[in-house]
Amino acid sequence: MDLGNPVLKLCQDGMRAEADGQPADARRLFEQAWARRTDDYDACVAAHYLARQQDDPRETLRWNRDALRHAEAVGDASVAALYPSLLVSVAMAYERLGESDAAREAFEHAAEHLPALPADAYGQHLRTTIADRTT
Repeated sequence: MDLGNPVLKLCQDGMRAEADGQPADARRLFEQAWARRTDDYDACVAAHYLARQQDDPRETLRWNRDALRHAEAVGDASVAALYPSLLVSVAMAYERLGESDAAREAFEHAAEHLPALPADAYGQHLRTTIADRTT
């Protein structure tokens, strides 16, 4: 993560606030990140984190789909490792809305991007989540 990028720094601070049990602070930081976005990459990351702070599952889905749309607009390898997480987030939002066919399709699409995941704990978590929903 390029912490010289103010949007990514705000998102990192927001993640820290989430971990510290301060969701209102996290949401405020993610909203600031969204307001400071300068390109599709920034917008993708900020929208991905804003989605986590929504109370309404329809808004969660909207922000997740927006993050995915911005990732697609980036159009290069800089977002390759983000796709599994973005697609799992979309799929889980569909699950919360009771749209099981759309959720399964998003999980299957996420599975196509598994090679881009790093071999770390988060990557393994996503692999397991996707495998559990696609087998």
